[in-house]
Amino acid sequence: MSLQHPIPSGFGAATTAAEIIAGIDLSGRTAIVTGGYSGIGVETVRALADAGAEVIVPARNIAKAEAALEGIAGVTVELMDLVDQASIDAFAERFLASGRPLSILVNSAGIMATPFERDSRGYEIQFATNHLGHFQLVSRLWPALIAAKGARIVSVSSWGHRHSPIIFDDPNYERRDYTPWLGYGQSKTANILLAVAADARGKEFGIRAFSLHPGAIAGTGLEKHIRKEDLIAAGIIDADGKPIIDPAKNQKTVEQGAATSIWCAVSPQLDGMGGLYCENCDVAPLVDGAIAAAPAGDGTRKFASRALGVMPYAVDADAAERLWVLSEELLGWR
Repeated sequence: MSLQHPIPSGFGAATTAAEIIAGIDLSGRTAIVTGGYSGIGVETVRALADAGAEVIVPARNIAKAEAALEGIAGVTVELMDLVDQASIDAFAERFLASGRPLSILVNSAGIMATPFERDSRGYEIQFATNHLGHFQLVSRLWPALIAAKGARIVSVSSWGHRHSPIIFDDPNYERRDYTPWLGYGQSKTANILLAVAADARGKEFGIRAFSLHPGAIAGTGLEKHIRKEDLIAAGIIDADGKPIIDPAKNQKTVEQGAATSIWCAVSPQLDGMGGLYCENCDVAPLVDGAIAAAPAGDGTRKFASRALGVMPYAVDADAAERLWVLSEELLGWR
């Protein structure tokens, strides 16, 4: 936690992915971007490919992904489903068999505020998709990350992690009431803790991991389960349904939204660092103590501040280790 404060980087909320990648040469390197065919994922793929990287995009729908990425050179789409353990294993096995080192892994796929649903294993769908699938992917691709001799793992989290810590004794809502935002918050906290734990395990091998909040980016489809009137009330869209772009309030274009992912993936400013949560192309501070201390159901935490910052529980090393062990148990590895 002592390193969780701005550098400062000199970039900001209005910075675009193209501005971050300018002057960076990724020729000969391989990147994998989950969710790389929608929202900020497309712009993340575009920036990495424009810098010369070979980019692989795992997707459930190959045709949809290829259509979204048409015209971007150096991109390959392969089959993978984040809530299907066999599918993730098969994808990872194909990649490892190719013998290629993996320099960049961006975990950008996700769902938000969904109605209650369980996957085929009985796990709550947001936790399963946003966290558990990415945990499995990171674990299975670990040999390729080591082989890169300087890899980065980037987990796209959210300001929404403030809605909930990990409820370790009931992560899948078997004994407690579910709300879409609590489920989302828990999964986004898990994204941050995954970066903390992966960095602790990987730094001796040159693997560094980061998590981030990209900003609020309307119109990507991620918000499809949120009522239009609620988006209007929150100032995210106008009465005609058009996104309101205001980087000063973290309301961004997709090009701006992808910038922090790219900064975490390639910036030399982060050399020698890791396990950090970032916002607006910089390391974020810890959340103000009064907000962090508010009860989970208290409106103070939910609505009083859109200021920058990460909740202390989301960057706690002990919680990160506990989540790693829990994730292995849920996957049947223990």
